[in-house]
Amino acid sequence: MEKTNTEYVVQMKGITKVYPNGIAANQSVDFNVREGEIHALMGENGAGKSTLMKMLFGLEQPTEGEIYVRGEKVHLTSPTVAIAHGIGMVHQHFMLVPSLTVAENIVLGIPPRKGIFIDYKKAVEITEEYAKKYNLHVDANAKVMDIPVGMKQKVEILKALVRGAKILILDEPTAVLTTQETAELFKELIHLKNQGYTIIFISHKLKEIKEITDRMTILRGGKSMGVYDTKDTTEQEISRLMVGRDVVLSVEKDQAQPTDVVLRVKDLEYTNEWNRKMLNKVSFAVRKGEILGIAGVEGNGQAELVEMLFNLNQPDGGTAEVNGKNILGVDQDRIRAMGVSLIPEDRMTYGIAGDGTIEENLISDRCDKKKFNIGPLFNMRAIHQESDRLIDEFDVLCKSNQQQVKMLSGGNIQKVVVAREFSSDPILIIADQPTRGIDVGATEFIRKKLVELSRAGAAVLLVSADLNEVIELSDSLMVFYGGQISAYFEDTSSINDEIMGEYMLGLKHQSEEEIRRVCHEG
Repeated sequence: MEKTNTEYVVQMKGITKVYPNGIAANQSVDFNVREGEIHALMGENGAGKSTLMKMLFGLEQPTEGEIYVRGEKVHLTSPTVAIAHGIGMVHQHFMLVPSLTVAENIVLGIPPRKGIFIDYKKAVEITEEYAKKYNLHVDANAKVMDIPVGMKQKVEILKALVRGAKILILDEPTAVLTTQETAELFKELIHLKNQGYTIIFISHKLKEIKEITDRMTILRGGKSMGVYDTKDTTEQEISRLMVGRDVVLSVEKDQAQPTDVVLRVKDLEYTNEWNRKMLNKVSFAVRKGEILGIAGVEGNGQAELVEMLFNLNQPDGGTAEVNGKNILGVDQDRIRAMGVSLIPEDRMTYGIAGDGTIEENLISDRCDKKKFNIGPLFNMRAIHQESDRLIDEFDVLCKSNQQQVKMLSGGNIQKVVVAREFSSDPILIIADQPTRGIDVGATEFIRKKLVELSRAGAAVLLVSADLNEVIELSDSLMVFYGGQISAYFEDTSSINDEIMGEYMLGLKHQSEEEIRRVCHEG
């Protein structure tokens, strides 16, 4: 079997990936990881990180190049083959079955058996053995739907370890964790590293990269920008290497001057299909000219609130009005006609029609307007001009307005969504995780646009799991815990990650009187 430099546990040499449509995701990339290190893989969306890791996990095949694991050339034709070589991957969106227990999820596909039946007791023993060995404490008998997001992360890591992984690929592992949960995860990753495990850490959070990783490889435009010792590289240098310029992630904004209430929510209630109370008499108001943020660990009612406000689900009780008009249960066309825009959390499902062109996605909410029609026919000239204007204004990197939107990078898909929603003259913008999983350049752009629109008079309801983002952008800020508002801060200047984490984890809770006094619900 062909051998190579054994200094590296993983060596990807000259990796090129060209898709049938001619797009080159990776161009002659070298990626070398030492055993027992935490190695960051960084780059903007569309830089080729995900494609490179898909090839290492056997989900994609390189057009050119070679992959070596522990010095031996390998052909990773599937995830099963990758796992056989000791490579495991924890995806950004958890691959767990909510209705099964933790133990059942961990042995899924490789269950211990007693005769023809699954040996559940043995599955629990395996789970508890590995949890203790790797300091990843989980409740083996709890159903996944009932455990916090931080424990779900541990379950995913344990799944990979039980299957024999010695090389772990972690894709945005802290995207949905609090500061405290992130700190706990980092201790566990250091514990794994000290036992000789190798971790490839994909993240957009520069502070985390600096804190947890030993070395980093930075990709830009499908090419490697080099390998760097983390301790010798500043956050500014990392940003510059990623995007080719300095990125100012702190958004400057004038003091908000909020005026009239645009969105008023009163006593909103919702119980989900598993009989969990996801919204418990939630009341608040968003005013013209302000950004009201919502922070919270995922699963505490934020997603359900957005669903209610844009008729993606129906509440059990309560009211929600825009400028005095009910929006609950109202057709989305009518909600949009009231001046409401939505940046959905799941851009691929609710934000775009993937098979449609960029142009079709950009004008999908306005194609019935007079300026885009000539009698019964579309005014294609006007449509082309509008889509080209938005592509230019929102800096969407594409070949033309006729390119399929699903062929764009994540950051550019998000810019298409944002271009459509921000350019409709909204009076209320509901922005749900607007920068999740996108690069620092697109993040900077979208954050500035949100501030611009709020200062021009729009009301903005911002839901974000990124604490830095929600603290920095918000003029006022709510924390959700257990389907309720656990805290409301009228001024965000005096709060930090630690304070927020205590409310997000339910360690602290403001009184109802304190919340009602400052949240403008009256």
